[in-house]
Amino acid sequence: MPESSPRSTRDGAVDALRAFAILGVVLGHWLVTAFVADASGTQLRVTSPLKTMPELAPISWVLQTLAVFFLVGGYAAGKGLRPGEPWAPRLRRRLARFARPLPVLLAAWLPASAVLAWAGFSAETVRTLVELVLSPLWFLGVYVVLTAATPAIAAVWSRLGLWGAALLVAVTAAIDVGRFALDAPGWTGWATVLTGWLVPFYLGFGWAAGALGSRRAGFALLGGGAAATALLILFAGYPASMVGVPGAAVSNLSPPTLAAVAFGLAQTGLALLLHGPLTRWTRHARVSAAVSAANRSAMTIFLWHQTALLAVTAGALLAYGRLPGLHTAPDRPAWIIERLPWLAVCAGALAVLWALVRGLEGPRRAGRDANHTAGPLAGPYISQEAP
Repeated sequence: MPESSPRSTRDGAVDALRAFAILGVVLGHWLVTAFVADASGTQLRVTSPLKTMPELAPISWVLQTLAVFFLVGGYAAGKGLRPGEPWAPRLRRRLARFARPLPVLLAAWLPASAVLAWAGFSAETVRTLVELVLSPLWFLGVYVVLTAATPAIAAVWSRLGLWGAALLVAVTAAIDVGRFALDAPGWTGWATVLTGWLVPFYLGFGWAAGALGSRRAGFALLGGGAAATALLILFAGYPASMVGVPGAAVSNLSPPTLAAVAFGLAQTGLALLLHGPLTRWTRHARVSAAVSAANRSAMTIFLWHQTALLAVTAGALLAYGRLPGLHTAPDRPAWIIERLPWLAVCAGALAVLWALVRGLEGPRRAGRDANHTAGPLAGPYISQEAP
């Protein structure tokens, strides 16, 4: 297959990592978010196959890809940092791609909520569906904070290097000790939303600065992170699932725990090790085009994938009543088989939504590189070749 390199400054492997992270988030939400309809068809209860079949926890190890998002976000922030650039213009430039599509999503759900209520769904169901649309947006809030702090992160990196990441892990561990062993107030755990996700973001910044380029670093992070995650699950009582499970006493994500941070270190190591093979893979013209397309639409996919799932779920219930794998309890292995065809239907619904809102992704100029990117959900010209 012929190879192409139309933009020598573009790091196709980083774009591919972002595309895989997007795919993990979408498939993760579509697979482990289950709805159970009552007999009247007016109420939907949210549950998860991970609650009734905990042996499926390894699925979350594959599809929980948030650390990769923040790793790539830190890499892009590092590549896009311009010495001497004022803080406010830099932040506006970095976050410009959030400005148009996010308000449209929020505005679209105002009439959508009214339509659902008019169709007969209970107020509780409407509230639940809206919350499912809004809940993934926490990612954008955290990303905005970390992006705004990029100059400070650069200063810390220049002073501490990789020790800065170790300090963040230690702070997260201390917060967990306070929560789980010292009876500290539960709200203190939410500090790990920043300390925990700053770890891969900080490592991504270091990667852009020229560190972590060796295979030794990749293997150390992968092996150390995986071993630490296993020890925390087996001997410290952390949940095996890397995503939240309804009704569970502890979630590894809400807020992120030390186990989630350790798992993120393993994902970071794996991403570093895959960089070389992905670089070669993305040099093929067709692969490069597919990765670029995914990155161009990353923001749209992220914002609207839950809407696609809910449109399929609510629409099918109104049209056909309860359907296996879509409105039935995920209480047996056969449910997974029943669920899989609905993933294709949700993908079709998302494609329709993408066609309707793609114009809101913003103009793209042919010469943009990492210095003009808005972040991990931005378009194709997001990264320069890693040093």
